[in-house]
Amino acid sequence: GKARPNILVPAGATNLALNKPVTSSIEEPIMGEFSWIVDGNKEATDGSLVELDPFTQHITIDLEQTCDIYAIVVWHYHKQQRVYLDVVAQVTSDGDADFITDVKTVFNNDDDNSSGLGVGTDMNYVETSEGKLIDAVAKGVKGRYVRLYSNGNNSNDQNHYLEVEVYGKPVQ
Repeated sequence: GKARPNILVPAGATNLALNKPVTSSIEEPIMGEFSWIVDGNKEATDGSLVELDPFTQHITIDLEQTCDIYAIVVWHYHKQQRVYLDVVAQVTSDGDADFITDVKTVFNNDDDNSSGLGVGTDMNYVETSEGKLIDAVAKGVKGRYVRLYSNGNNSNDQNHYLEVEVYGKPVQ
């Protein structure tokens, strides 16, 4: 019922995810193209919605270099009020696209560990056109790969993405 907080990042931080490669736990989406997730379009229209298979699925964004990550903003689908379930955001380092070592969880609302990534303590949220802001500053996150999991929503078992932004700076 209240506005999302402003994105507070250091001067010079940009959306590192814009037009970067996106892969997924599935080979091809049911609807849309993976590239739409990082194209800058946050509108809830048919030409921007990417729909993944039911049950736990993930997308992975390759930032193509190691970066200091300050914030992640996610838009699942805000045309209708929905709560996406078992949302987990993780970051890992250069060279670990399989998310086996050096994995940092920056958001987890999976309160029963049904996705097998650990019990989360973050609250569920209703999707809005402002997107969900995930603050990564306190966790001191550095990484190359950003992975987002979900496990359906309160309306159906489908997983959706409109846009993901990752704010940070390349490590010098």
